[in-house]
Amino acid sequence: MKLNTTPRVGTTDPILQRELREHATQVNLLSEGRIAGFYGALAAAPTGGTWMQGDSVPNSTPSELGSAGSKYFIEGWTCIASGTPGTWVQRRCLTGN
Repeated sequence: MKLNTTPRVGTTDPILQRELREHATQVNLLSEGRIAGFYGALAAAPTGGTWMQGDSVPNSTPSELGSAGSKYFIEGWTCIASGTPGTWVQRRCLTGN
């Protein structure tokens, strides 16, 4: 079921109307798989907070690493043992370079 992108609240505030329309559009796109939400992207594995095994954090600053013939980038990190901050491993993707 899609959200209506025409706000049906009794307000004449154009800013509120725009915000409601934008939120509904993003929820619709997310539910259709046309966008992905990554609000917790980090530049390194978490060093604080409580995390559960299986939690995942995307890398906000990927770059190519390694030596010629075995270069890769870090897509993100996955928590393999729950805790504060948990035990994290890199999710590496080979680039073929």
